[in-house]
Amino acid sequence: MRYPRSSSQRGAALIAALLVFALCAALVVAMELEFSRLYQRVANILLAEQASAYLRGAEDLATLALLADYDSDQGQDQPRDDLVEIWAQTPAPYALDEGGWMVGCLRDLQGRFNLNALTKTAAEPEGESTVGATRFTPAQAQFIRLLQTFEEPQLGQQEAIAVTRAVSDWLDRDIEPALEGAEDDYYFGLTPGYRAANRPMASVSELRAVANITPDIYRNLEPLVSVWPEQPATLNIHTASAAVLRSINADDDLSPLSVADGQALVEQRQAAGFADLEDFLSSPVFASKQEQMQKAKSLLGESTGYFLLSAEVEVADRRMRLYSVLQRSGRQVTAVARASGSLDNSQAIRGEEDTCTIAPSLDW
Repeated sequence: MRYPRSSSQRGAALIAALLVFALCAALVVAMELEFSRLYQRVANILLAEQASAYLRGAEDLATLALLADYDSDQGQDQPRDDLVEIWAQTPAPYALDEGGWMVGCLRDLQGRFNLNALTKTAAEPEGESTVGATRFTPAQAQFIRLLQTFEEPQLGQQEAIAVTRAVSDWLDRDIEPALEGAEDDYYFGLTPGYRAANRPMASVSELRAVANITPDIYRNLEPLVSVWPEQPATLNIHTASAAVLRSINADDDLSPLSVADGQALVEQRQAAGFADLEDFLSSPVFASKQEQMQKAKSLLGESTGYFLLSAEVEVADRRMRLYSVLQRSGRQVTAVARASGSLDNSQAIRGEEDTCTIAPSLDW
């Protein structure tokens, strides 16, 4: 039996139509997926730009606070930077009109020990034939004391000296290792091998590459040290933590102050504050050793020019952070370094992570 030619043609046309429909459906699905990805990508970019704009605004607010503090200090006989000034206060989170919040805080980087002060200088060479603290520069002696303030791990004096020697070798420009130090010969033997920096540190995180620095030592040191300013300046006694204050002791003593003495200095500062550097050194803690603290005194000051801004914003359930090192020179504030990113992958600028609580739900 032969079918009519028209029925055969209708069947072929139906198959062709189904094929065209299937192809169109596949194209529509592909276009929808691509459009969804594009839409999400654009939304993410817009939200990131919005968050970045808020964070830049936080930096501007921090600049205004530092300038207001500078103007206020001009009316004082002896300008200083302490923890009762406006820049040192941590405000409550600020609610945004479209939902979410923003908050930030400033911390004094000169209230921390400057690692770059450990570079050996020609003015105070180390003599291996000498004994006690006289083998070290005042900054190196202070760092040795600082290392011994840890509760866990507890470092003995000799262990602290070994760490200090290694950091000093990392910073100095020569390739000759000091006694208990480490230079290229040591680092080449690691896997993978690398060389000592032989220059000032650009980031606190560089400590993790230095010999004798364990993860526990690094975690303890991180909130107590800085690499700013690049040319080390004096330590601000009005903003230094209890641990850093304990590292201030007589020139010939490599042991830190006791926990009780450190707490006594903090309580004295909170109660009445230190009128000046002489008032600080006249504290009962230093009553029997004032004449032996001339070198330590040269490391101390009452003001700062470098601050760390830690700001965070939440927009559409997305959090971003900004870390900014602000330099105040006269009535001018300059951001000398910045780092920003999402909450999961942001890095503190040059390793300068802060410990201020900047959101109720954030333990950082």
